[in-house]
Amino acid sequence: MIRWLIVVFLALILFNGLMPWLQKFGFGKLPGDFRFRLFGREWFIPLTTTILLSLLAALIARFI
Repeated sequence: MIRWLIVVFLALILFNGLMPWLQKFGFGKLPGDFRFRLFGREWFIPLTTTILLSLLAALIARFI
């Protein structure tokens, strides 16, 4: 269970860094992707995008 939490946390950090590039393809605007402003900073939690990209990575890994 701890291993999965670490993987999800790292995926969220990675996707948050790649979001400007991924938004050109429509990711980050899906239902379940949360964007809010707190303490003068904009926060973004891409839950749905993370799940979709993780499934895509799993499919690619399965066929390789």
